[in-house]
Amino acid sequence: MADPVVTADGLVKRFGDRRVVDGVDLSVPRGAIYGVLGPNGAGKTTTLRMLLGIIEPDEGTRTLLGERHPRDASDRVGYLPEERGLYPSMKAKEAIAFMGALRGLDWRVGRARAIGMLEAAGLGHAADEKVRKLSKGMAQLVQLLGSVVHQPDLIVLDEPFSGLDPVNQERLEALILAERDRGATILFSTHVMAHAQRLCDRLAIIARGKRRFEGTVDDARGMLPQQVRYVPARPAPAIAALLPPDAAAGGDGWRFTLPDEGIENVLRRLIDAGHGIAGLSIERPGLHEAFVRIVGDADREATR
Repeated sequence: MADPVVTADGLVKRFGDRRVVDGVDLSVPRGAIYGVLGPNGAGKTTTLRMLLGIIEPDEGTRTLLGERHPRDASDRVGYLPEERGLYPSMKAKEAIAFMGALRGLDWRVGRARAIGMLEAAGLGHAADEKVRKLSKGMAQLVQLLGSVVHQPDLIVLDEPFSGLDPVNQERLEALILAERDRGATILFSTHVMAHAQRLCDRLAIIARGKRRFEGTVDDARGMLPQQVRYVPARPAPAIAALLPPDAAAGGDGWRFTLPDEGIENVLRRLIDAGHGIAGLSIERPGLHEAFVRIVGDADREATR
């Protein structure tokens, strides 16, 4: 992959006798939105912290914006940690400016940018409100704005959608896309597939400390066979004998895996038997289904 912004090669981290991260490889291309997906406890947060230099790996190497020591690039990085926290007595615009100042941004520039960013995010009315008076979702967005006010080259977000209501989730998605359009690379972790499916250019799935998949959303969805939804014009119990073995009734129709030879022979049998077709669709499984399969395979491997 040309010009990666973040790389990891064989990262390992142990806590006691447990390998929380067990040989993870990653390569995040410049300008991409890259998701690190996995169930709770999979090692996502530990992986991100090693990439940022917050903790050191026990084995393996990593680079961040071309630096082998990630802290050397810290002023070019925006980071929203899993643990949220702002000074409650600060006004929203001051909290954003303060976080920018920690990354070397002039305080006056930070305040001016903060007001504009709050307006763009639909929070202009909260610019002079103290953090303690903000809702949880609004405070979380303020912290996110503070992590990008210095216009970093790389933005790392750890479970950014956690705890947000649907309106603020939509605002956050819009902000992520705007930052990508500005030229930033976005690296975020999540266990919510809907956000990843909508946003990610590429993604990695981590389960039980190992990387189990890397590629595009379509690559992941393509690991599972297509599914057929069939609704007969004239339902009858005899239909089951004419469908593939995995067919299951549901609602007003049937679902089954698309046969390797295609759907034509199945449809011919149904039409010849007089059942007809009231509805037919062939669907590619979503990222959620692919994620469940990949994580389930990892769980089965661990119990062998």
